[in-house]
Parts: sequence; structure tokens; C-alpha cells
Amino acid sequence: MANLQSPPTTPPPSLPPPARTTTDLFGDPIDAHPLWFKQSSFLNHNFDSESYISDLRTFVPFDTLRSELQSHLSSLKHELVELINRDYADFVNLSTKLVDVDAAVVRMRAPLTEIREKIVVFRDAVEGSLMALQNGLRQRAEASAAREVLELLLDTCHVVSKVEKLIKELPSMPADWSNGDVSFMEKSHLSNGISFQQAENGTNLRETQSMLLERIASEMNRLKFYIAHAQNLPFIENMEKRIQSASLLLDASLGHCFVDGLEHRDETAIYNCLRAYAAIDNTRNAEEIFRSTFVAPLILKVIPQSSSGVGGGSSGDELEDDYRQLKHYIEDECKFLLQISSTENSGLHVFSFLANSILKEVLSAIQKGKPGAFSPGRPTEFLKNYKSSLDFLAHLEGYCPSRPAVVKFRAEMVYAEFMKQWNIGVYFSLRFQEIAGALDSALMVGSLVPVQNSEQNVVLKQSVALLECLRSCWREDVLVLSCSDKFLRLSLQLISRYSNWLSAGLSARKASNSGSNPGSEWAISAVPDDFIYIIHDLNCLESEVCSDYLGHVLELLSSCSTEVVDLLKRSILQGGKSLKDLVPRVINSVIETLVEKSVEDLRQLKGITATYRMTNKPLPVRHSPYVSGVLRPLKVFLEGERAATYLTSEIRNELVQGAATEITGRYHELAADLVNVARKTESSLQKIRLGAQRRAGASSDVSDHNVSDTDKVCMQLFLDIQEYGRNLSALGVEAAKIPAYRSLWQCVSPPDRQNTIKF
Repeated sequence: MANLQSPPTTPPPSLPPPARTTTDLFGDPIDAHPLWFKQSSFLNHNFDSESYISDLRTFVPFDTLRSELQSHLSSLKHELVELINRDYADFVNLSTKLVDVDAAVVRMRAPLTEIREKIVVFRDAVEGSLMALQNGLRQRAEASAAREVLELLLDTCHVVSKVEKLIKELPSMPADWSNGDVSFMEKSHLSNGISFQQAENGTNLRETQSMLLERIASEMNRLKFYIAHAQNLPFIENMEKRIQSASLLLDASLGHCFVDGLEHRDETAIYNCLRAYAAIDNTRNAEEIFRSTFVAPLILKVIPQSSSGVGGGSSGDELEDDYRQLKHYIEDECKFLLQISSTENSGLHVFSFLANSILKEVLSAIQKGKPGAFSPGRPTEFLKNYKSSLDFLAHLEGYCPSRPAVVKFRAEMVYAEFMKQWNIGVYFSLRFQEIAGALDSALMVGSLVPVQNSEQNVVLKQSVALLECLRSCWREDVLVLSCSDKFLRLSLQLISRYSNWLSAGLSARKASNSGSNPGSEWAISAVPDDFIYIIHDLNCLESEVCSDYLGHVLELLSSCSTEVVDLLKRSILQGGKSLKDLVPRVINSVIETLVEKSVEDLRQLKGITATYRMTNKPLPVRHSPYVSGVLRPLKVFLEGERAATYLTSEIRNELVQGAATEITGRYHELAADLVNVARKTESSLQKIRLGAQRRAGASSDVSDHNVSDTDKVCMQLFLDIQEYGRNLSALGVEAAKIPAYRSLWQCVSPPDRQNTIKF
């Protein structure tokens, strides 16, 4: 085969390697690329050149990107050439090994064609068999479905006939059967054989009828199942009238039997009737019959619906006595049915006579007979009725045999509707206005009013009002446990309101302006003795809130979780702390008032300069008269009756130390200014005197031996502060420990006594 002869194996000309530069020899490798250039990105199946370039151009210049791509292209071409040169000999020699290929292909083609034809024939045969098999299965399925429908229709027809037959077999009742047995039981003294025989026959008849009704109900349940699986069939539609007629007859017969069983308290008959109702899933009918036949007359005796019953007004809408009577009626007349419906493993748990019969009728009777009981307009009566209603619901829950039954009772729609009648939100709003309004009224008084013969430890009317309002939030005739979070918030708001009132008053007093804070007039007109009441009340309120009041609240909410109790405790303690934090501000306000009064006497310091300036008076030997009046306001305040009665020793010491420190500081400022002015004045006079002496040619040392006016002023101040220090000691204050007093001592004392403070 000439065409398969190998050509001469001369290697193709290879591309010359690129010239090496100095950078290639001594720098990075020639194929090195920046970190942002990922060669593996070109191998991805979803590689897109446009998105790749747009992503890189956000942080790489276009020229740099182009140069890197060109460099990568040249390296790829170089690798391609190397691969071709490496395997070129094998690629060329491949043709020399392919000898007589056409003949081999012809030899293999014939058997392959034969095998292909056989496979096609076999596949056609298999497809024909499969189609026949599928047709047979489809026909069988259609026949089976038709048979099932036919059997379903036959069963339906059979059940309908059976139900009609069983209904006809129900025993007929004597005309006076529903009342005859009751009259016989009431007339037990006529214990002849005939009466007992009739009673026994009546009982047997009820049991037989109830058992038969239960059987019919079971068949009706099966009939409903068949109808549900055979809807829209003409045969079923033709039988619909018969089915409805049988259903109506069953409901009527079952209702009569159930009522008769209830009247005679026939447990067996009632049990069978309830099972029949459960079988046909018609529990609502049984609950409604019990409600209208037995529960409604009982409740009507207690809560009449006519206007001739109990009239309106607060006493006429009370429900406590009504609930008490209803509990007795339920215990005597309804308990037997509740016990039957709660029998274990009976399947009667689907009934809810408590909610849909008893509670529903009670709700309806209250709405019609005593609608004012649900009105929160009279909060006290409303809360009393609400708590009585909760107690009544708890009594009803006592008939539930298990906790799941209680949960089911609470989930009933009637239960939710009953609870919606009690508008607790409006009740709390009214209580909020009542309690918060009482405190606001007390705080808006323009003065601090002490309360005489108060049972509380606090003195002021405003503090008494706060304590009473706080206790009102948790009184038994006010608190609703379901709103305990709101009452807690109200309690904290009351404390905050009192704190803000007091804080605003202190700020207005400091600014000497009450116009921007209405209700702060009391602070402007208050005297220091009035603040003694405030300090005493704040301490008493903080002690009460953080001890007895907190304990009372925790006792009421002891059923809450530990986290809630801890949060509650921290909140109330924080409220008490906010009251305690106001005590230093009140003390500072008292101190400021006392200091201002003391400063009025300290201003007499200016007279010392006038006394010794340009005079020949000798050095002073006794203190000035004003010194005895500097601490007089503080002494009068501390010796007052209120301070002796209501101030503790701790508060007293804090107040004395604070006032003494502030007064001494002001004393030091005035004395230092006085001494500085005196020295400057003396220096100026000295310069004038020296100038005059130079002009007259007199000697400049004529007055060196004289005592200067400044020395006399300092000596007078020194004597004054000594007396002032003795007065401080009389109040229990160590003057030497006051920094301002030490500075004052060093300012006016003689040089030989500056290091030792001694009176």
C-alpha cells in the first residue's frame, strides 16, 4: 500500500527560543506570574473571558493585564512546540504499523451485520409481548376497579337496607313511658309487684333501644365511609333520599333515647347513646341536647332572664352567690353524665359537656340576665365577679379526669369566648387612672404637708400617698395576677414619678425658678427644716420598698419561674435605690441654704479692712463679733425639734461635715481676697510714700519699725479663724481636717505658727 508508506522522518523546524534578558537570568523565573493571575481559571468549563477581564480590571491596570496574557500565550506556544518535538517520532511511525486495515474491516463487518439483524428481530418480539402483557394488566385493573365499585355499591345498598330494617325494629315506647317511671320512683311507697315490673320493663326497653341505636350508628358510620369512597355515582345519588331519611330517623330516635336515659339516669342507656353519637361523629348534637334539656332549666333557676328578676345595680350583678348555687346543681344533676363521659378506654373523651353544655349555658345566662357583671366600669365589683368566675372555671376543671382533659377544656371556643368577656385591659386602665391620679393629686400640692397621727412611718402627705398607692397595686381587691406585669410596671412608675417630682423640685430650688416645672413651688418656699421630713421619708420609703413591700410582692408571685422572680426583685430593689440616691441631693440642698445664711455674716469681713486702714489702732487681741454668727444657722438647724426627732446620727454627721466644709471654703475665699486686696493696697501706698520721701529728701526707713495695716488685718483674721475653729469643734468637726481651713490658716497666721494648727 503505497499510500501507507511512511514519509521521511525529518523533524519539523522548531521555533527559536526567546532571547534571554538580564532580568530572566538574575530575576524571577521566566514563567513567573503575579498572585492575581490564576492559570487554572482558563481550564474551568464555565470560563468567560469578558467576566474574567472585568473582574481583574477593578484592581489591575489594563496594560499589565495585557502583558501578562501575552506572556502566558507565548509560554503556551513554547510548551506546545516542546510537546510536538518530544513525541514527533511516535506520531510519524504510527502509519507504518497500520497494515491491511481495509481487509480487516471487511472481515468484521459481516458478523456484526448479522448480529444486528438478530437483535432487531428479538427486540420486536419482546416489545410485542410487553405490549400484550400491559394490555392484559390494564384490563385486569379496570375489571378489578369495576368490581370494587360494584362491591362498594352492593355493600352500600346492603347497609342502607340494614339500617332501615334496624330502625323499624326499634321497640315502640308507651305514651307515658318518659314520665311513668319517674312517678313510680317518686311514689316508692306503692311497692306492689306491678309497679316494679313496669319499671323493670322500662329499664330493659331503654337498654335494648340504646344498644340497637348504637348498632345502627355503627352501620351509619360504615355507610358514611362507603359514600365518601363512591361520590358522584348515579346509584349513590338515587339512594341519597333513603340515606337522609335514615339519618334523620336515627338522630330523632337517638335524641329521644338519650333524653329518656338522662331523665331516669340510666347509665347503660346513656353510655350506649354516647357511643352511638361518637360513632356517627355527632357529639355536638348530644352536647346541645344536654344543654337545652337539663342545664338550661337549672341555670334559669339561678340566673333568671326576665326583668322581674334581680334588678340592676352593683349588688344585682354579683355572681359569687350564683356560682355557689350552680356548683351544687352541677354536683347533684350533672356529675353522673360527666363521670360516664370520662370513663377510661370508652372512647367518650370526644365529648365536652363541661364547655359546650354547662359553660356555654352559663355564659348565655349571664349575658342575658346580668350583662352588667362583665362591665369594668365598677372595678371593685368587676374584679370580684372575675375572681368568682375563675374559681368557677377551676371548679369545672376539677371534673376533668386528667391534665390533657383540662388542656382540651381550656382550648374550647366557648372557654375562650367566656374569657373574652372580661376586659382586663380596660379594668387595668381604670385602676391605673385611679392609683396614679391619687399620687399626682398629692404631688401637685404647692407645699409640703405633714400628716398628723399617720399610721405609716413617713411624715409628708406626698410620701403617704406614694406608699398607699404602691400598696394599692398589690391589694387583693385590686390585683389581677394575669396583669401582674402591668401592676409591677405601675409600681415602678409611681416610684419614678415621686423621684422625678422631688428631683424637679430640688432643681427648681437651685435655679430659684419654678416656672418651667409646674408642681415645684413647694421647693422654692420650703425651709431647711422641711427637708428633714423629706430625708426621713426617703429613708423610710427605701426601707419599706426593699423589705416588707418586696417580700409581699414576691409572696404573691411565688408561682413564677426563678428567672422572673429574680428580675422582679432586681426591678423593685432598683426602684428603692433610686429613692435612696435622692438623699444626698436633699442634704446638699439643705447645706446650700445653710451656707447662704452663714455667708451673710461672713460678708462682715470687709469691715476689718476699714477698721485698720490708715489708722493707728494697735494689734487686735480678740476675735470679731461676726464669728459667733457664722455657724449660728447650722446650730439652730441641728438643735431644732425636727432634726432631733427625724435625723439619724449618720445623716446628722454627713450634714454637719458638708456644711462645715462649704462654709469654711467660702470663708477662705473671702479672707484670701481680703488679704490680697489689703496687701496690694499697702504696696501701692508704700510706693507712694517712698516717692514722696525721695522728693522731700527724707530718710526711707522711718516707718520700718511700725506694724502695717495688712499685719493687723491678718492678725484679726487669725483670731477670728481660731474662734471659728473652736466653734467647729463644738459641733464635732475637726477643723484641721478641712483642706480649706488649713489653707485659710496658712494665709492669715503669723509665720511662726503656720505649721501648727492650735486654737
